[in-house]
Amino acid sequence: MTGSQATPILIVDDEAEQMRALCNTLRDHGYATAGFTDGQAALAELRGVKFDLLLADLMMPGIDGIALLQAARDIDPDLVGIIMTGEGTIATAVAAMKAGALDYILKPFKLSILLPVLERALAVRNLRLENVELGRRVRERTMELEAANKELEAFSYSVAHDLRGPLTVIVAYTDTLIEDCSSQLTAEVRELVQAIMSGAERMVLLTDGLLRLARLGRQPLSKHPVDIAAVAREVLEELLTANTARHVDVRIGDLPDAVGDQALLKQVIANLLSNAFKFTRGRERPLIEMSCRQQHGENVYFVRDNGAGFDMQKAEQLFGAFQRLHGADQYEGTGIGLSIAARIIQRHGGRIWAEAEPGQGATFHFSLPV
Repeated sequence: MTGSQATPILIVDDEAEQMRALCNTLRDHGYATAGFTDGQAALAELRGVKFDLLLADLMMPGIDGIALLQAARDIDPDLVGIIMTGEGTIATAVAAMKAGALDYILKPFKLSILLPVLERALAVRNLRLENVELGRRVRERTMELEAANKELEAFSYSVAHDLRGPLTVIVAYTDTLIEDCSSQLTAEVRELVQAIMSGAERMVLLTDGLLRLARLGRQPLSKHPVDIAAVAREVLEELLTANTARHVDVRIGDLPDAVGDQALLKQVIANLLSNAFKFTRGRERPLIEMSCRQQHGENVYFVRDNGAGFDMQKAEQLFGAFQRLHGADQYEGTGIGLSIAARIIQRHGGRIWAEAEPGQGATFHFSLPV
């Protein structure tokens, strides 16, 4: 045995001489032993003293080893048990294992066999306790993270909500100033006022995006079967109506149904398709495809385009709030759409990721459980 503190073992055998011999032998090998010839007396001891392992004879009057182990584990679920038996049958082993024993030892036994069995059982016990502790710490950490996320969402909502009022006033008054007093303003002042207007309008868009992102954490999911193909066609019709001056080749493949919140999944599809429309704007023959494949028990939907693409070294930034890989002077937007899409897919138990190459287009994938 190693370690500064001896491992406590409870030994129960109705043969007093064998019980005492076991106690003395194991004590010589560094264990702290307590021995009993009566099962009920051993259980009474267990109610007041902590033991790591129970070493019990199978055949005893009053209460046998299996019943004793079951009663002992009711008192201390962390206790591990080993059954001693002279009946070396498969049925004995199976019954002992069903009762919760980690192992059994045949009588008469050798010390060279007994000691490794004890060490193995105690190692399993320690592993169980470590797993329980790890699970507890994970649960605590998860609860802390959930609480922190809720506080952050509440803070974001509060900040965005409180900012929107003053920004709306700035936009309204600046617009009035431009309309009513434009003739009285010099060209330089008009330029400054227009810059104020542009900045305020952009701040309104940013706060609106922050509000939408914060609301996602509060909004409960309303899950039902969703016809993804129908949702995609609806989004596509809206985009084509808004882009009548462009000819975009859009190809919709097989899109199996999903289970989820239809309004939120429509927002995901709308964000991805509208991005594809936006970033193919400079292409002579813009091509957008949407389809699906099954992979590892999931439906993986994807939207592919032959647009501007991006550097994959910056891909991790894509789904962060207000992250942009292209300048606002090239492509409009606040950088909130993909972070909203990612949050929605995560709440549905799926994943979202992208593949791209600068100048060669991009493909956005999102998975949903089948």
